[in-house]
Amino acid sequence: MLSIQTIRDDTERVRTSVASRGITINIDGILKLDARRRELIVESDELRARRNEVSQEIGKSKEKPADLIAEMREVGQRIKGLEEETRTTEVTLGDMLLEVPNIPATEVPVGDDESKNVVVKDVTSIPNFSFAPKPHWEIGEALDIIDFNRAVKLAGSRFFMLKGKGARLQRALINWLLDVHEENGYQELYLPHLVTRETATGSGQLPKFAENMYHDEDDDLWMIPTAEVPITNMFGDEILGPGELPLSYVAHTPSYRREKASAGKDTRGIKRVHQFEKVEMFKFVEPDASMDALESMTSHVEDICTQLGIPYRVLLLCTGDIGFASMKTYDVEMWAPGSLDWLEVSSISNCSDFQARRAKIRYRSEQGARPTFLHTLNGSGLGIPRALISIIENYQQADSSVLVPEVLRPYTGFDQIKKGD
Repeated sequence: MLSIQTIRDDTERVRTSVASRGITINIDGILKLDARRRELIVESDELRARRNEVSQEIGKSKEKPADLIAEMREVGQRIKGLEEETRTTEVTLGDMLLEVPNIPATEVPVGDDESKNVVVKDVTSIPNFSFAPKPHWEIGEALDIIDFNRAVKLAGSRFFMLKGKGARLQRALINWLLDVHEENGYQELYLPHLVTRETATGSGQLPKFAENMYHDEDDDLWMIPTAEVPITNMFGDEILGPGELPLSYVAHTPSYRREKASAGKDTRGIKRVHQFEKVEMFKFVEPDASMDALESMTSHVEDICTQLGIPYRVLLLCTGDIGFASMKTYDVEMWAPGSLDWLEVSSISNCSDFQARRAKIRYRSEQGARPTFLHTLNGSGLGIPRALISIIENYQQADSSVLVPEVLRPYTGFDQIKKGD
C-alpha cells in the first residue's frame, strides 16, 4: 500500500499514476478523511490536556468545584465520542488506501493495455517446420497424454487431466525447475495452499481480486492463486535484523483462479484454466538492491528458456497492464508454433515497499538503526501449463510424437512421447 504521507505530499504524482493505469480512485476522499482524522487527534489531545490540567486543580483544591467536575464529565464524554469517530475514520481510511495501486517506475511505458507493452529483448528466431505444426490440444489428445473430456466430467470447464507420460513430463519439469532455482540461490519452501484473509490482504490480492479467488466462507480461508501470497507474509509484522537480507525463496504450489476477468478468452487447451501448477521465485531485499534483483530474476528465467531450447522474448509492461502491487514488471513469453501465440510463462515484478507496508515487514540496516520497510519481488519460474504447451508444440515431430528437451530427460527417464506409449 502507499503511505498516506506519500498521497498527502505527492498528490499529483499519485493522481497521474492512478490515471495511467486506467482506473479511478477517490484520492480527494482519502485526503478529506486523512484531514478529518488529524483534526480528531488534535482535538482529542487538547481535551486530554485540559482534563489533566483540571484534574490537577481539583486535586490541589480543598473543595471540589462543581463547575469543574461538570466540565470534566462533559470532556470525558466528548473524548469518548472523538475516539469512536477516530476509530471509524481510520477503518474507512485504511479500506480506501487498500484500493490504491503502486506507483509505476518512471521508465515504465504509459499505455492503456497490453498493446503498449514494449519488447526489450527478442533473442531467438522462430523456427521453421517442414510440416504444419499442430496445437497442443490436438497433439495431447492424439498421444493420449491430455484428457479434456474426463476433466470436464470431473470438474467442469477450464480443467484438464494429464495422463501417463504427460503427467510425468509435468512432474519432471517441476523438479528440474526447483533444482535450477536452488542452484541459483533460492531456498525451497513447502507452503499452505489456503491462507487467511490477512495473508491475502498483505500480498495485495484482497480486496481487489476477491472475485477471482476461491474462498472457504466457514473458516474464511482463501485458496492461493500463486505462492507469492503466502511467501509475502512469511515475515508479516516482523522486523528483520542486520545482515538477514537478501532472502531468496522458491516454491512449487498448485494455483487456483476463477478467471472471471478473462471469461470467453483462450477456452481451448490448457492456457487459461482454474487449477494449475506453478513454481514461484521470491526475494526480500533492501530498497537499493531491488532493481538489480529484478534484472537478476529475469535473467534466471531467460536462462531456463535457453536451456529448454524454446524461442522467447522479454517485454516491459506498460502502466495499463502492470500488476496492482508492482512498480515495474517484465513478462517472459515463449513461442507456441501450433497455437501461433506468444505465451507468458513468467511475470517478474518489483513491488518496492508496497507489499511490505501492507504486511508490516521491516528491517534494520545496522544494529540500532531505525526499522524501515524492505522491498519484495516475485516471479514465475515458471507457470507450468504454458511451459508445457511450448515444449509440446516446439518439440513435436511430423509423426505427431514429441521429443523431450535434453535437460528434462534425466528427470523423465524417456526422451520421446509417441502414440501407444
